[in-house]
Formats: sequence, C-alpha cells, structure tokens
Amino acid sequence: MKNIIIGTAGHIDHGKTALIRALTGRNTDRLKEEQERGITIDLGFTWFDLKDGSRAGIIDVPGHEKFINNMAAGVVGMDLVLLVIAADEGIMPQTIEHIDILSLLGVQNCIIVLNKCDAADEEWLKLMEQEIREKLRDTFIKDAPLVRVSALTGYGIEDLKNKISELANNKVNERDSNSIPRLPIDRVFSVKGFGTVVTGTLLSGTLNQDEELEVYPLEEKCTVRGIEVHGEKRKSAAAGQRVAVNISSIKKESLYRGCVLALPDSMKNTQLVDVSLTLLKNSSRTLQNRARLHMFIGTNEILCRAVLLEKDELKPGETSLAQLVLEKSIAAKKGDRFVVRFYSPLETIGGGVILEPNASRKKRFDEKTLTELRRKESGSLTDVCELHIKNSADAMLSLSELAKITSNSKDYLLPYLDELEKNESVYVFTTNKDRFYWYRDNERLIRKKILDDLKNYHEKYPYRKGLPTAHFYKMYLGKSKPQIFQKYIEMAASLGIYKIDGEFLCLPDFSIKKDELYRKIENIIISSLESAGFNFLTSAEIPASDFPNEKFLDVLQRLIDEKVVVRLNNDLFTLQKYIDEAKEKILKHFENNKVLSISQVRDIFQNSRKSAKPLLQYMDTINITRKITVETERVAFTS
Repeated sequence: MKNIIIGTAGHIDHGKTALIRALTGRNTDRLKEEQERGITIDLGFTWFDLKDGSRAGIIDVPGHEKFINNMAAGVVGMDLVLLVIAADEGIMPQTIEHIDILSLLGVQNCIIVLNKCDAADEEWLKLMEQEIREKLRDTFIKDAPLVRVSALTGYGIEDLKNKISELANNKVNERDSNSIPRLPIDRVFSVKGFGTVVTGTLLSGTLNQDEELEVYPLEEKCTVRGIEVHGEKRKSAAAGQRVAVNISSIKKESLYRGCVLALPDSMKNTQLVDVSLTLLKNSSRTLQNRARLHMFIGTNEILCRAVLLEKDELKPGETSLAQLVLEKSIAAKKGDRFVVRFYSPLETIGGGVILEPNASRKKRFDEKTLTELRRKESGSLTDVCELHIKNSADAMLSLSELAKITSNSKDYLLPYLDELEKNESVYVFTTNKDRFYWYRDNERLIRKKILDDLKNYHEKYPYRKGLPTAHFYKMYLGKSKPQIFQKYIEMAASLGIYKIDGEFLCLPDFSIKKDELYRKIENIIISSLESAGFNFLTSAEIPASDFPNEKFLDVLQRLIDEKVVVRLNNDLFTLQKYIDEAKEKILKHFENNKVLSISQVRDIFQNSRKSAKPLLQYMDTINITRKITVETERVAFTS
C-alpha cells in the first residue's frame, strides 16, 4: 500500500481545520492560541484511513499571511493537496499565494474543495464554480476535480473521501523507500522519560530503530531510540509517512525547524547553491541582482542574496540561472524545490529548483558557466547516466553497459561521466578493460548494511576476526564483478570505513579483546595441551565444559591464528612448541636413518598410533618428510 500525505491550502477562515475534523474526527489546532482565536498558526497533523485500508497522513497548514512560512514548511512531502475555498467568499488573496507556492514546490495532485456549501443555494454554488474555474484557468490546477462539501454538516465528505482514494490510487506515485532516508524536521519537542522528539515527513528511504543518523546542518550524530507513525510505535518508517522520531544524544534546544535527519555523511552543508530562479507572472516586483530574499526550502526559512548569472534584473514571468548566497548553512539535494519571498514587505515572488547544492562561486555572464548550468537544468546526458547508475542499486554499471543503454559511444559518454565523478555523485573503479560506476548514495546504503552486520557480528562473536569479504559480496553486490567488489573494499578500507584482516572484514576500530573469559579458556586449552605433550588431544578431550562451546572454539581458533596452537587434522591439536620439538627430533633421526615408520615415531615420542600417524602426516604438509610406497614409512623430504 502507498503511503500518502495530504495537505490543505487556502485562505484564512475558509474552513481547512474544520474540514480535517470532518474527515478524521480530530482537531489539528493544538496550540491554546489557535483554539482561542480560531485560526491555524502552526502546522497540525493527523490521519485517516482510506477505503483500501491505507492510512493517509494529513497536514493542516495556516492560511493567514503572517504564517505563510509555516505553510511553506507544511507543503514539503505532500502527495495531494486539498485547496479549500469557502462558497460564501470564493478565491481570496491567500488562496492565490498558496496556489503559487504549491506550483513552485512541484505539487502535482490537487482537489478543489468548495466548503461551506450549506451557506449557499444551488444557483450561487454554480456561479461560484464558474468563477473558480475562470480564475484558475492559467494555473497548474485548472483541471483539478472539484468537490462540494460542508465541514459543518458533513455534506459531501464521503464524496471527498472517494475522490481522495481515486487520486491516491491512480495519480500519486509511490515514494522510493530504498534510497537514502531524509527527514526535514518541522517540529521539535521533548517527552518526559524519553527525551528529544522530532517530527516530519519522510521524503525518501526507510528509518529504522537503533540506527545511527546525522542532523544537518548541525553535523551531530544521534541514534533512533523510537519511531511513531500516526501515533503507533514502529520498528521502522517508510518514505511518504509522517514520522515522530525519538533521538538520543542531542538536546531539544540544539534543534530547530529546518534541520534534516539523514544518514551520516550522506549530505553536505552549504551556503551557496546554483539554482534556476523564476519570478511569478503575477508578481508586482522586479528582482534586481543581489536582492535580499527570504528562501523557503524543505522546512527551512533562511535569508539569502540572489546573484543573477545571466540578467541584471528578473521581471515577472522570467527565469534566470542564479546563485543564492545563504546567510546560514543548510543541507539540500539537487532537484529540491524552493520558494522565495521579497525581503520587505514580505511577499511571495517566485521560486525554483536547485541545480547544484554545493556550488562554487561563479562569474556572471560567463558563457562556459551558463552552458554547464543549462545542461544541468535541461536534464542532460549526465543526468540520464546518473539516473541509470542510481537505479542499478546492487550492481556497478560499466561504461560498456551505459554506452549500450544510452546508444552512445564510450568516448562520447566519458565527459558526462567525468562530470559525475567530479561532482562526487559516483565512485569509479577501473580495470584494464572497462570502468565501473557506483552511485554514492547507493554505496552509503550498502555501507550502512555492512557496518550494521559487522557491529552485530562483533557483539555476538567477540573472539572472531570478522566476516569473510565473500559473505558481503554474495549478500549485497553479487551482481557486480568480484574483482570490482574487492577494489571497493580496498578503497573503503583505505578511507577507514572498514578494516581488512586477511580474507576477513571487520569494523575499523575492532580488535579481539582478551577479557577474563577469554583468558580462562586460553589457560585451559594451553595447560591441557601442555600436560598431554605428544599425546595430542581432540577438542572434546580439552576439559572446557564449563564454558560456552562457541566461545571455546573461537578462542581455540584464535590461538591457532596466533601460532600458539597447531591443528594437525580436522580435530586434533597440540602446541606449536611440541611441533618445533618434533621437527628437531625427526630431522635428527634422519641423520642416521633413511626411513621413519609410525612405530618408530611412537618410540621416539612415547605416544600412541592415534597421535603418531597424524604427526607424520602433518610433517608431510610442512615438507619435513615425504611418504614412500610403504604406507607406514617416511623418508626425509630432502633425501
């Protein structure tokens, strides 16, 4: 089932909160001032169930001009908007401004809700519908469905629910739950006994309890202690859901609306962004170069200056490539939409889309710069390649494959792919025959899974080196070539992400801690093998029944790795010092003899056939002796 976020928009006192109450049975005005004044000041949240069983989150946004910043924050993550228009008043100034904001932020699905229909007769309602269609004919919602309701009496509410279900099923695209999780924070509070809680709409990815996240732009790590979706405790939350997240390690006072929760190192703070900036057609303003503006992006409001790169001024209805110089750091992604309002007086004048979130300063009217930005704006071959690489989540795409997919030569593609590498969008791994590309966000997701697996493994098996690298290849990147996966592991190890120990992978700071239990088991093993001498012991003959068998075997393996203990065959053990002594005695035997039999070994070492034969076989493997025709005899390997 899809996760749907529904929002309201419309002029103050047109009945948005009352409509939500009619749909859900709950009041979203949570502040005392809101309830006393009868207007929504801040964002309100609730939910209701659609007919197919899906639970739709719903956001009530303020309509008053003074609270337009809260409205812009609420639009983030909306899949469907209910534009509420009172039948007794029609379209008002804030209605138009809300429509402009919805358009600038890329909202595509809308239902026009003609509310307070109980206060008008049929003739008036028909006239009002005609007027609405006329005034909206040049907007993105000119063909949006219109539903008559009365939030007061309940008239039309079921029709509205049916229309919401229809659009949710047929028009709303499911969000990507397999990408990097990103949660713009719109509320921060604390709960006694739990600590800091943040809320927001999960734009992408999946959040999981106990995972480590980072708060941008604070660059502070935290751990998810608990998750609630629509008031229910969950182990995880998926893209498109309203989420409350209880986080550790960060105090409420450090956070604010506009912060973003995401995976560690998955975003970068910035104070300079390249954008495509559009001025609204109905704006009364002309935007001058370096004009000071209020920028609304995600749930953030920030002051900035607009540096126009290809014009000296921007007139209503015009678009220009620009750089926004921000007065404080934000974390954003390419393709994020934003709204700008005039600095003073506050008035929505335009908005646009981010082309490069981590930009460098650019020279105005520079044709090379403008060409590069236009290519990013238009969705160039670079973007096409990026999309293919991104969609190949569990495999690295080769240059040859990309050439085939895009119907271009490899030489033609290389400059576009080099741009992705330069922008740090992809990792590149080279072989003699080809180049392989891996989307960095996909790598971060795989990295997180590998690190989580290693953490859990180290906790469960503290005396083991780690997991074989082959395990992770098979588990997460089996569609890629093994040698390319190995190149990735080596690169990641050089960056300190993992640590390689032979064929094993472990956390970078992991080392086997020889605690009290380890030392006790170690002493039992060594003292037992010491006492046994050349009468070698099986693992079952070592008196370690007081210890967990798994831990005992792990310590035994560690002693073998450290060359303290030697495994002669599948289950026969001795100390390395006895092997060294045995080598000396056997070589001394060959000073006066040409062959060595098992019975002679028994005489030399005063042990049984059970130990004598495996000892000779082991001496064969280390090139001290060589078996000859008679099974029971050996000759010196060098003879």
